[in-house]
Amino acid sequence: MALAAACKTETEDNCEYGSLTDDRDGQVYKTVKIGNQVWMAENLNYADSTKTPSLLGRSWCYNDSSKYCEKYGRLYTWAAAIDSVALYDGDYGADCGYGKSCMLPLVKVQGICPNGWHLPETTEWSTLFDEVGGRLTAGKVLKSQTGWYNDGNGIDAVGFTALPGGDRDNYGKFSGAGGCYANFWTATNGSDLEAYYVNMSCSYGDYAHPNDKSGKYYGHSVRCVKD
Repeated sequence: MALAAACKTETEDNCEYGSLTDDRDGQVYKTVKIGNQVWMAENLNYADSTKTPSLLGRSWCYNDSSKYCEKYGRLYTWAAAIDSVALYDGDYGADCGYGKSCMLPLVKVQGICPNGWHLPETTEWSTLFDEVGGRLTAGKVLKSQTGWYNDGNGIDAVGFTALPGGDRDNYGKFSGAGGCYANFWTATNGSDLEAYYVNMSCSYGDYAHPNDKSGKYYGHSVRCVKD
């Protein structure tokens, strides 16, 4: 498929802008329709661990600073991203994270996403990449035009605006925000220790990785896709 054309108006065949209001906390997010999918065009920034116990101790602002959440959204462990408590509390206990053996339901996993939206599987990310020309060019097409280190900016051709939100490791170390990579959790389990995530970076240029694995204890960004 040819490289997607840039959106020059509010509505075109290949992209259509809109907004989403999260009824849990009233936050408003930009959205964009790309092909037959509707994606959040900003990273999720939902933090209420009282309403959503899966978040307790499992989500952070980069460097524990709210200014980063305002720009890049929050960083979530995989257990938080899939909303492990909501999925498993009835049968398996309130944990489906690192070192835990569990199976996700065959239906779409809403996870930490707002009502009417869900955490995308790797196949849904691959569909997005195919729509914008394939994984060899998806990084360039989907990354923001500014904010990436070392000439790693994209062209943001369809309004997805992937930002380098960085991550958090199991030791509590934050790295990469405003730098060279964006990592997004998927709803695809890998093993007791790992789950699949999507990576866009400066190091790989225009390429986007849809099938990398990460330790479930890492904090990554979340983008939701409409049901």
